[in-house]
Amino acid sequence: MNVLVVIESQSGGKRTIQLRANGLLSIGRDPECGLRIKSDLISRQHAVVEFSGQAVRVEDRSTNGTLAGDQLLRKTSVWVPFGTPIVVGDHTLTFQSAGPPVRDDLADGTVRAGSQMPPPMNRPAAGQPHLPGPPPMPPPPPARPPFPSQPHQSAPHHPPPPQPGQDPRGRPSHPPPAPTFDTTHRPGGATVGGATTGLGGATTGLGGATTVGGRRKRTPEQEAVNELRREIHRQLLEHLDLAAIKANQLDDPSMRPKVISALRRIIELMGARIPQTVERDRLVGELADEALGLGPLEHLLSDPSVSEIMVVDPDTIYIERNGKIVLSEQRFTDDERVRAVIERIVTPLGRRIDESSPLVDARLKDGSRVNAVIKPIALRGSAITIRKFAKVPLTLDKLYGYKAISPQMGRFLTRAVVSKKNIIISGGTGSGKTTLLNILSAAIPDDERIVTIEDAAELQLAQPHVVSLETRPANMEGKGEYSIRDLLKNAMRMRPDRVVVGECRGGEALDMLQAMNTGHDGSLTTTHANSPAEALKRIETLCLMAGIDLPSRAVREQIAASIHLVVQQSRFSDGTRKVSAVSEVVGLDEELNFEIIPIYAFVRTGTGPKGEVLGDFKATGYLPSFLNEFIVKGLIPAGGPYL
Repeated sequence: MNVLVVIESQSGGKRTIQLRANGLLSIGRDPECGLRIKSDLISRQHAVVEFSGQAVRVEDRSTNGTLAGDQLLRKTSVWVPFGTPIVVGDHTLTFQSAGPPVRDDLADGTVRAGSQMPPPMNRPAAGQPHLPGPPPMPPPPPARPPFPSQPHQSAPHHPPPPQPGQDPRGRPSHPPPAPTFDTTHRPGGATVGGATTGLGGATTGLGGATTVGGRRKRTPEQEAVNELRREIHRQLLEHLDLAAIKANQLDDPSMRPKVISALRRIIELMGARIPQTVERDRLVGELADEALGLGPLEHLLSDPSVSEIMVVDPDTIYIERNGKIVLSEQRFTDDERVRAVIERIVTPLGRRIDESSPLVDARLKDGSRVNAVIKPIALRGSAITIRKFAKVPLTLDKLYGYKAISPQMGRFLTRAVVSKKNIIISGGTGSGKTTLLNILSAAIPDDERIVTIEDAAELQLAQPHVVSLETRPANMEGKGEYSIRDLLKNAMRMRPDRVVVGECRGGEALDMLQAMNTGHDGSLTTTHANSPAEALKRIETLCLMAGIDLPSRAVREQIAASIHLVVQQSRFSDGTRKVSAVSEVVGLDEELNFEIIPIYAFVRTGTGPKGEVLGDFKATGYLPSFLNEFIVKGLIPAGGPYL
């Protein structure tokens, strides 16, 4: 069977390749794959496809998933009809039946591989089980439109196979000038190397007529509605002179009724220009949110099930719900509205963002962490990442209910905090390090003076004697910057009993070790690492970034003497977050390597029917060296468990 493969990258490059595939065809960046695509966002063997009739079976073998139409595959397979977009990493593949071989010398700019066909693959490769044929293909059900409020969008359709000299949409094919694929043919398949941009395989929930290559594409109807929204917004600015109103006055409760009333009058005057498919009350609410608040983010911020909001561009907003990243139905009118929301967030904090300083860290009023990036760094448009804070802070009891930590581990860590053990919480991005730091900090006694230092204030300590410090970037003249290291040095003059640093990511790690070694026991901080051993190595690397010429031995000795416990926080494949290890730093061995002994660990035993992670928290049997301190300080009741 001759198969036509249309390969599109998220950067806009597109090529068409003809292959002969009578068996399994592997797709990935490994040179041995039948269809090789050079991209860091694609696994070595990302997926395997099999053709039969007018259908293709897609089997995912990657680490980040494969999208077949609107179905996200993770180590599973599915039969889909020809023409279904298949997203692997940052590339979208579409398979069509090509009929008889096509000559290579066509002058249409498409790259053909008909002159060197791969050998037939009628049998499975050695070691692979025999795969049954596809089930009968029923008519594909109509795809659900991703925006229920906009019924004018059409359901996706699959175009017929292209004719020679045409692309898959039936138009004359002209290869784009840039960016382009470097495409070469090799026996057994083809090699495709393109630019790598975007989120790759993390495009959960994509599919349908409004997406191309894993990205949303506006329809002409949507573009017309957006133009109307811009016009309404301009008239609103003229009607109420919102540009002259100070930012803090926009939060006045009396402003919203005025804005809504003005919007209703403007929309009523526009009359028939507003399409009947647009809900006017919803339009008024959305425009009021854009004028006074954070636009479409207002709805997501008020949704308690949403834990993170990620604006990729004005048309694409992802959210994290129950640990999984999904595509939201919300969208901005244009990039100008996104910029306005960013300005509304950072201006009250005395921070700025512009072309000369195109990124900023900030926080919302409820403490939620905000990072914003604009052009020219953000190529697709202004990007916003908001990590929401729970309205009610989490506690250890809630973590027990979520099975994120065992009661024995929670009891041990609470005793370690009370007995002033220096603790580092390590983990990946979004694993819950700051949340766990906040929970453990709650165990600090009320009669101690605590100084917290953060880039963006997130910690919510309930103790009465807390001094919170926050970094400040440089002003427009390049002056006035105060880094975590500056604040940490100043904190040493503030007579703290405890120092809590939100995250060590630079030379401040050395100052943190100095604080732990100079009478400020019980300090806590976080760092990015995948294991306790890597956490200590990262702290060593950060100390070397302090600009002080210290021998490696001196740094390691100070780390081994300062840090007592490393708590590893992990995020698993089902979206759950757990404390995966609690380890004691014993010291250095004869070769000056860190000696780390686990006290508790999460042991994974399997995967449930719905992909949930199965396992148990277990004690390793090792008794920590400071257990006697727990007994002397009365932290272990008579007859109570030591751990």
